[in-house]
Amino acid sequence: MTDDLDTALAALHRSHDRLTRTLASLDDEQVAGPSYHSWSIAQVASHLGSQAEVFGLFLEAGRTGDPSPGMEEFQKIWARWDAKAPADQARDSGTANRAFLDQVDALGDDEREKWRLDLFGAESDLTGLVRMKLSEHAVHTWDVQAALDPAATLPEDAVTEILSNVGGLTARAGKPDGAEADVAVVTAGPERSYRLRLAGDSATLTEEATHGAPTLALPAEALLRLLYGRLDADHTPTGVRADGVDLDLLRRSFPGF
Repeated sequence: MTDDLDTALAALHRSHDRLTRTLASLDDEQVAGPSYHSWSIAQVASHLGSQAEVFGLFLEAGRTGDPSPGMEEFQKIWARWDAKAPADQARDSGTANRAFLDQVDALGDDEREKWRLDLFGAESDLTGLVRMKLSEHAVHTWDVQAALDPAATLPEDAVTEILSNVGGLTARAGKPDGAEADVAVVTAGPERSYRLRLAGDSATLTEEATHGAPTLALPAEALLRLLYGRLDADHTPTGVRADGVDLDLLRRSFPGF
């Protein structure tokens, strides 16, 4: 687990540094302005800041063996962040995320190895927790950066980590609402081959080569943005190739969250 954890944690550190630099470059008007998401940039920062505090509670519970914190604790954190002014949300988000990283960095090898917590109905180790935080942080950092630069992409180090549970992400994110598709998905950066199937109300993505099927070829980061509902026409790379694939149907099937 140590190598996987170190790799995921390093990617989270870099994602934090990217967002910190981006937010520091903005004036108050820009911070209060729109992100790619329906939220303002300040609200995205607030979400990540409050989430860092929640993940800090998760981290401590897994370290001590206590039960996972619940909605009562979360609501207090959310209310405090919602009450902040936009400029404070942007500034304090970096502080909160830095504090979470410091908490993880301070754990000893034995604590890291033994760390376990029941999260959302399944047991997670520390690598799983860090990857969960990274997926949120990297995607919402993109929400901020894409509002400033439509050509923004997810960084490959984060993409590789998020792909480790891309099947679970697909199952959670997919809302095909009766749409049907069976698509070979080929990615670059990193190179992977998947089979994406939509049927009824379910979506599955399995790592397998599929020959002779309709094919979607795209960067791996664009695949993740498709699954997260962030691959609209204005933010689709020019190199995406959809052969026999209705890309708009796939977009509708992954509305985002």
